[in-house]
Amino acid sequence: MREKELRLALVCYGGISLAVYMHGVTKEIWRLARASRAQHDGASPSEGVEAVYRELLALIESRTDARLRVMADIIAGASAGGINGIFLARAITTGESLDPLTDLWLERADVEVLLDPDARPLSRFTKFWAVPIAWLVMRTRRNAIDSTVERGARPEVRRKLSNFVRARWFAPPFGGEVFSGLLLDAFDAMAAGPKGEPLVPPGQPVDLMVTVTDFAGYAEVMRLNSPAQVKETEHRLIFAFRHAPGRAHDMADVSGLTFAARATASFPGAFPAFTATELDAVLKQRGRAWPQRETFLARQLSADMPGEAQHRILVDGSVLANAPFRPAMAALRERPARREVDRRFVYIDPKPGRRAISLGRRGVNPDGSPELPGFFGAILKTMSDIPRAQPIRDNVEALEAMSQRIRRMRHIITAMQPEVEARIEAALGYSFFLDSPTAARLAGWRATAQARARQEAGYGYVAYDHLKLSLIVEELARVVSDVLGLTDDGARLHWRNRLWDEVRAGGLDRIGSGKGGENEALIAFLRGHDLGFRIRRLRHLVRRLDEVAGSDQGVPPDASEAMRNAIYEALGPYLDRESRDFYSGLLATDVDAPQPGQLIERVAARRALMMVDQAADERIAEGLAQLPKAARRAMLHSYLGFPFFDAATLPLLQGEGQGEFDPIKIDRISPDDAGAIRKGGAEATLKGIQFNAFGAFFSRTFRENDYLWGRLHAAERLIDIAASTAPEGRGLDAGEVERLRKAAFLAILEEEAPRLTTVTDLIAELRAQLNNSEVTAATGTN
Repeated sequence: MREKELRLALVCYGGISLAVYMHGVTKEIWRLARASRAQHDGASPSEGVEAVYRELLALIESRTDARLRVMADIIAGASAGGINGIFLARAITTGESLDPLTDLWLERADVEVLLDPDARPLSRFTKFWAVPIAWLVMRTRRNAIDSTVERGARPEVRRKLSNFVRARWFAPPFGGEVFSGLLLDAFDAMAAGPKGEPLVPPGQPVDLMVTVTDFAGYAEVMRLNSPAQVKETEHRLIFAFRHAPGRAHDMADVSGLTFAARATASFPGAFPAFTATELDAVLKQRGRAWPQRETFLARQLSADMPGEAQHRILVDGSVLANAPFRPAMAALRERPARREVDRRFVYIDPKPGRRAISLGRRGVNPDGSPELPGFFGAILKTMSDIPRAQPIRDNVEALEAMSQRIRRMRHIITAMQPEVEARIEAALGYSFFLDSPTAARLAGWRATAQARARQEAGYGYVAYDHLKLSLIVEELARVVSDVLGLTDDGARLHWRNRLWDEVRAGGLDRIGSGKGGENEALIAFLRGHDLGFRIRRLRHLVRRLDEVAGSDQGVPPDASEAMRNAIYEALGPYLDRESRDFYSGLLATDVDAPQPGQLIERVAARRALMMVDQAADERIAEGLAQLPKAARRAMLHSYLGFPFFDAATLPLLQGEGQGEFDPIKIDRISPDDAGAIRKGGAEATLKGIQFNAFGAFFSRTFRENDYLWGRLHAAERLIDIAASTAPEGRGLDAGEVERLRKAAFLAILEEEAPRLTTVTDLIAELRAQLNNSEVTAATGTN
């Protein structure tokens, strides 16, 4: 059975108290990943909504002859989305459960828990003059409480709003150390809860990034023509964590994850700004050590002066980057693809179109024109409202442009196929031996085909070789920077220039065209370092196999899968060498400062690509032997003819998107996209949008409501996304999707009814609606 991976790159927006809704969404993603893992491993039947997801995956498998595995391997978040992204990444990589977090969210994400001890009213007379203001807010006609809060929850909300208004003014009401303690409690609850297997395959990296804002800013060097360099103040920070084979597990450092969660969600005005000393104090109170402290601070908060990092003042990540697409896109670079991949960018927006902080609506002049903002309105809106709500159009267009280039490249390859096959026949002849490939023959044929491509392409191949050389040297510069631990841009640039000087001194950039124009030194360099070419060739072979197996050449499924497995087994060692962690310890025995030539030789020795090439040829030869004669020759033509294809397509990509090498699709999970049960978006379903998105902090009923809708909305969208992976004409029909949605909704209600005791009326209403089959097959649009 062919295997396919649905890989989710999650981008989690901020949302203040809608963090509870996002917990419901991320928990559902976790449940789908758990169901996928169980289905892949052939585990005993699952229960509840996970059983529905397994049925969904089994239906897709039966229609497409492909076993679909679902995983989230890239997670980027800001503020509330950052916290939930951190918890999800931890659960995915360790096998821990998100279930223990739900009770903590419902019980402790409350204004009375979050208030700083020094800010809590000591008596009913504290700030007594503010009470009439609270009453005025609560008792005016059509006030937010009477119009949005269920009757039974109104006394709770009024009491907590009164206490909140009477809390200290001109200082953040919520406690920083309280928040840090709650985060540590959450990680402890996960560690003490049930634990299963990690939810990604062995060897699959998981990248986690959260945005943070440096309040004072830090100096970044920009290089110009004149002056040679200038310093600019940068406020954006990305805290990055990576779980990868052979790497110290970043996500095992609970204190570091707590630091990142507290920093990304330091909403200005509500929570105090954060520094490392706050977390130090909380850890000391609890008697907990932080062995990785200095390493963590040096990596995430590089500073010019020793000890400076611990005093950096950090505030909410959504201030400047509420939709962190860019770091998620950057993480695509090092994605191993040992199976067919359907890559989705899924962004989670709990309140599309709504501002987190509303400063009122503009009025209208008598002539009908909009009233211009006033002095304070213009200042406050531009400082707080607009930056955090910038659209993601640029990021979406960048992903679409990458996908268009990949699609264009694949069209070019298809058009070139007959011509390349003819050239390979001319170079090698229609010999008996072409039908009997061995590892030794493959190596010889590859060398012949490579030389023929260089001779026939002429000046085009010169440009292609220069591009490959440039990509390799830039990759070597990255590896060297990692090995030497360089964090300063100037130091990185210095070493990059030294590597280029070494390459030019060796004459590697003197590339000729035509017969006799070969640069033997360059050829040797490519044999030792051109990792990208080998990976592109094998991925090209996978796509060609799909075409050959889908044609009328009579390829048995078991032979096709044997060939596929052979390709991916050959690909694995190359992908390992693409990882930064593969080169750790390269300088462990050095005494003197390394030289560029020495480093280039050591990287080549560590890669040992000639040895890997031999093993790859052996696996490819074994796979080819399983195929019928016509299919075998077609695959051989693609394998040997790849230099022709690569010379034509590599300039299109310029090294971009060479990882999974498939077009990227973008999906959204939000209340506006999930209208199967109730239309109307966030306005019709969520309570946390009240009080400038602080609403869920004032009522457990609000939190239970939003958490439940988070699970329901995510279930609907995830079923749609998974079903859309099937090829056209072989997918699930609308009736099947509707049935699975309904089963998932009922399963979630059944699971949550014992826990959600303040929204029993809502659960009863939804059950009745579902049992009356009032579920629409339409997606998203309201």
